[in-house]
Amino acid sequence: FRLNFSHGTHEDHAKVIKYVKELNEELDTNICLLQDLQGPKIRVGEVDKGVKLKVGQLFTITPNEMIGTNEKASTVYTNLHKDVKPGDMILIDDGKIELKVKEVKGEDVISEVIYGGKLKSRKGINLPFTKVSAPCLTEKDLKDLEFGLTQDINWIALSFVRSAEDIHELRERIQKAGKNCRIIAKVEKPEAMNNIESIIEATDAVMVARGDLGVEIYMEEVPMAQKKIVSLCNRAAKPVIIATQMMESMIENPRPTRAETNDVANAVMDGADALMLSAETAAGLYPIEVIRSMVKTITSVEQQSENLYFKHDLPAEDDELFYNNTLVLASCRLAKASKAKAIIGMTASGYTAFKLASHRPKANIFIFTSNRPLLNTMNLIWGVRGYYYDKEVSTDDTFADIEEILKEKGHINMGDVFITTASMPIHARGRTNTVKLNIVD
Repeated sequence: FRLNFSHGTHEDHAKVIKYVKELNEELDTNICLLQDLQGPKIRVGEVDKGVKLKVGQLFTITPNEMIGTNEKASTVYTNLHKDVKPGDMILIDDGKIELKVKEVKGEDVISEVIYGGKLKSRKGINLPFTKVSAPCLTEKDLKDLEFGLTQDINWIALSFVRSAEDIHELRERIQKAGKNCRIIAKVEKPEAMNNIESIIEATDAVMVARGDLGVEIYMEEVPMAQKKIVSLCNRAAKPVIIATQMMESMIENPRPTRAETNDVANAVMDGADALMLSAETAAGLYPIEVIRSMVKTITSVEQQSENLYFKHDLPAEDDELFYNNTLVLASCRLAKASKAKAIIGMTASGYTAFKLASHRPKANIFIFTSNRPLLNTMNLIWGVRGYYYDKEVSTDDTFADIEEILKEKGHINMGDVFITTASMPIHARGRTNTVKLNIVD
């Protein structure tokens, strides 16, 4: 469940967090909480109703607070005049309005309207191909982060990431607070695409934030950027989320367009771990219907496409965990060969869950852990279902316990093959070093 900190108060978000936690308790689910920090998002200030910009007119943007008119409006970003120069493009409201900078006069930016339209309060401003000087973590983000860390958030999404250093800075702040939240790098800047491999290495997950990315780089480059990011994340065993305008028409309509359904299906076939709805559920007229529609499409693709499964990339030999990674790969290959119904992993850190999922086995993945907060964190990972287990008994007793739990839950039945991976001895809680094939009797 994503909490968008571009909008709402801490009190608003605290209520939603409380609801999600209560529902997890009531329904015995592990829905994770994702705090999406606003980052250096540039926005228009307050604007009068009915303001419309016409092609060819001059329009001024100022950092001085005012109620905007069709000649001048304010921005919350005070350094705009320092970052832009004559000839630069300014896009407003996801590119619906396009301006061209004519002159910078003091703190005011005077522009010509290239494509006009209705100008509304708080709409986003993008500066394609302009290097924005604002830091990745703004003062607002730091206050929001402090709040989020008190709320046991599982994932924190960092907006407008430009380099791996942005991730390192956020991780240091999380660790200093004594927390273990995982980080999602939102890719929505051209600089991020230039540094994508080092960003993926530094982060825990990636979000392809197509809204801002589609106006920060050429729109026609977004599809291939999406496919490249997903492929790199799959190989690195890092979850990847596809976001923005997945089913945009359902803000107003009870059914998606055919193109939107295809977009969702293609994201699944690309190898995404998760698909994200935003305005469709935050402000749309059909929030339940849009979720149902997306679930139907995802389910249909996963049932019919064989290309989704069995991504058996060999682990890197220079990785210090090469032997453990090889064993995880072997368990997935064994599951394919034996047509296993389930692969079971045991983990304290979540590492086994990430690695198993990255190979996309067709068998269901069940992860048992004594680390209770990890159950929610793992909910973002493709195909993973988590169960709490904290007994420290013999290996045979542990395997027997887990088999009984899965039988009781109806996940495995008489005659089913299942693969168990674990670290032996169990009580040492080390890296995965054991794989076992079982048949339910």
